[in-house]
Amino acid sequence: MNDATLPSCALTIAGSDSGGGAGIQADLKTFAAHRVHGLSALAALTAQHTRAVTAVHVPDVGFLRAQIDACFDDFAIGAVKLGMLANAEVILAVADALEHHRPAHVVLDPVMVSTSGARLLEASALDALRTRLLPMATLVTPNLPEAELLIGERVEDVDAMHGAIDALQALGTKAVLLKGGHLPVDAARDEVVDLFADGSLVHPMSHARLKIDAHGTGCTLASAVAANLCLGRDLRESSIAATDYVHAALRRGYRPGRGNVLVLDHFGAAPHG
Repeated sequence: MNDATLPSCALTIAGSDSGGGAGIQADLKTFAAHRVHGLSALAALTAQHTRAVTAVHVPDVGFLRAQIDACFDDFAIGAVKLGMLANAEVILAVADALEHHRPAHVVLDPVMVSTSGARLLEASALDALRTRLLPMATLVTPNLPEAELLIGERVEDVDAMHGAIDALQALGTKAVLLKGGHLPVDAARDEVVDLFADGSLVHPMSHARLKIDAHGTGCTLASAVAANLCLGRDLRESSIAATDYVHAALRRGYRPGRGNVLVLDHFGAAPHG
C-alpha cells in the first residue's frame, strides 16, 4: 500500500489519564468516534480518577521523540493534537519533532489550567509554549484562564475575548478557538459562547450551558477538530463540528466513578454519515 492509499490518521501527543476520562484516552475515543485512526505519543502519565490526580510521571524526552518518530515513519498523519506537555524540556522536544516532520495541521490545546482552576504547566514552560508551539499551531484552543496566561491580560467578557484573539494571533498562531465556558453566567443569556477566528473572520458558536461538572472537554474539543481536519473539512467547519460534538457528548455524559465528575459519551455523540 502506498502513501496515497493509506487512511488519514490523527496523532495525539499528550498525557495519559488512568481514569479514562481525559487526555490520551479521551483523544483516542474522539478519533474513533469520527472513524479516524488514532495514534498516540505519551508525554506524561498520570494516576488519577474522578476525584483527584494522585501522581504524575514525565517520561524521558528521548523516548517521547522515539514514539513520535515511529508514528510518522509508518502512518499518513493528517493532523497532530497537542495536549498536556508538562515542562519546557518536553515542549522543546515536541517542537523539534514537529519541525522535523512538518505535519499539515497542528491543533494545540495549551493545557495550563484545568476546568477546576488547577495550574497544570510549570511556570518556566510558558515562554517555550509561547515562542515555539504557538507559531507552529494551525489552531490553538485555550480556555479563558489559559488565554489570560498566554497574553498577560484579564478576559472577563465577550468583548475582551475578541481582544484576546487579536493578542493570541499577534503571538503567531494562525487561528484561535477561544472557549468561553469560564465567563460568568448571564441569567438573561444562559449559554456558552466560543469564538473561532482565522484572521479574516470571527465566528461565534453558542450552546446552552449545561449545569454539570465534566472532565475531558478541552481534550475532546481539540481532538475533534483534528479528526475533522483529517476528514477534509476546513478549520471553521472543523471547529463548528467539534463544538457540536462536545456539547452532544456532554449531554449524554455519565458518571463511571465515585466522584461527581461526568465523563463524556463519545460514541453516543458520534457523527453519522
